[in-house]
Amino acid sequence: VQLQASGGGLVQPGGSLRLSCVGSGRTLSTYALAWFRQAPGEEREFVAGLRSGSMRVYANAVKGRFTISRDNAENMVYLQMNSLKSEDTAVYYCAARVRWTVAYSDYHQWEYWGQGTQVTVSS
Repeated sequence: VQLQASGGGLVQPGGSLRLSCVGSGRTLSTYALAWFRQAPGEEREFVAGLRSGSMRVYANAVKGRFTISRDNAENMVYLQMNSLKSEDTAVYYCAARVRWTVAYSDYHQWEYWGQGTQVTVSS
C-alpha cells in the first residue's frame, strides 16, 4: 500500500489544521492506521492510532485536541488538529500496518509510511 500525506502548513497558536492521507494500491479499511510526528533533532513519536474498527488511541500530549478518523469510501485517514501549540511543530507522517499491535507507539512496528507533511505553529 502507498500512502501520501498532505494538509500541513503554517498556523498560529490556537489554530486548527486537518491533515489528510490517501492510500493507494490496497484498501485501507482493514488496516491499522496512525499518525506520527518528528521534530528536528527528535525521535519520531506516536500521535494517534486507529484500529480497523473504531478504537482510537492518542498520545497524552494531544489527547482532547487531536482526532484521528478514516473515510473508507475515499480510502483516506485524517488528523484533525485543534488548539495547536508551538510544541506541535513537526513533520507529520501517516502510517499503516496490516494488524494492530500492542506496540503501536513504536514507529519501528509500522510497515507503510507516507512522505510527511510539515506543520509549523508560530505567531
